Amino acid sequence: MPKNKTHSGAKKRFRVTGSGKLMREQANRRHLLEGKSSRRTRRLALDKAVAPADAPGIKKLLGK
Repeated sequence: MPKNKTHSGAKKRFRVTGSGKLMREQANRRHLLEGKSSRRTRRLALDKAVAPADAPGIKKLLGK
């Protein structure tokens, strides 16, 4: 069997932590930042864990 290729879009969007959790970036931090408060943009800068229901499918795309 040939090797499976990692999904190129998924590898740019998700990362796996040392403990195996999947992390993602939050939406709404790309543009129109002048209208958003500093508190909001700081909060949006933090990574979030992927929802448990979505994790198995994403792991499959990443080849984990």
